[in-house]
Amino acid sequence: MIRDLEFRRTAGSPPGLELVNLAELDRRARNHGNDPYAPLRPAFHQLVAVRSGGLTVSVDFTTHTLDAGSWLWIRPGQVQRWGRDLPASDGVVVAFPAGFPDAATVAAAFGRPPYAPGPVRPAGTDAEGLRRALDHLRYEYDAMAQLPLESHVQALRHLLAVLLLRLAKARGAAPDAPASNQAFRRFHAAVERDFAVTRRVEDYAAALGYSPRTLTRATTAATGMSAKRYIDERVVLEAKRELAHSGLPATAIAARLGFTDPSDFTKFFRQRTGTTPAAFRQQAAGA
Repeated sequence: MIRDLEFRRTAGSPPGLELVNLAELDRRARNHGNDPYAPLRPAFHQLVAVRSGGLTVSVDFTTHTLDAGSWLWIRPGQVQRWGRDLPASDGVVVAFPAGFPDAATVAAAFGRPPYAPGPVRPAGTDAEGLRRALDHLRYEYDAMAQLPLESHVQALRHLLAVLLLRLAKARGAAPDAPASNQAFRRFHAAVERDFAVTRRVEDYAAALGYSPRTLTRATTAATGMSAKRYIDERVVLEAKRELAHSGLPATAIAARLGFTDPSDFTKFFRQRTGTTPAAFRQQAAGA
């Protein structure tokens, strides 16, 4: 089964942020009763930075090979599996819940969904800026006793903002039109919440106070696909996660995704992936 992970503060660490060396993750995960090599779905952000050597990590069916200088941003809700090279990896994970960065940083640094899934390998001044930002964040993180707790947390929040803005620049994130951005952001959040409840663009439009045409325009501008296809792709992603990582029968997965008739789910899945749920599960098991 996919194990959901909530953000858990380690004793002695400041609230809202965790910095963990990659080589320590195996031990820490097992201390919390988690298998780091099983499918995990954290409800928090993770910035993975590799200093030297390499690391493999699978995120939603894509295996990334990170080499020295690589950064990978794993978003809340994505299903991940660490590679077996984790204990020998040299690097750090910066973990934080969605509400920890300030609103201005979120607007400027997070970009618009769907987020770029792959790693980035900054060079030149981008790499140097990120290195310095991470080093300063690490210094302040380890110096919790030097400031009152409230001041210490505020310092970490500001330093995380610097790191996120530096990473956004290294990714080449470009702002989009505010009006379409807002409409799509709200639509994206609604789909994340309700994709198992409704797959109708009209329902989302009514709930958000937009016309279906406005949502389609905003979604096409942000993703290159229609609003209807965006909803369907989200349902397909969740279906793939459950088929690949859970032992639930397809009928139960269909019900969880809002299909009253399992045959409708099979038809939906085949039309959008070119294969049946059973065939996809078999293929995923052999991968």
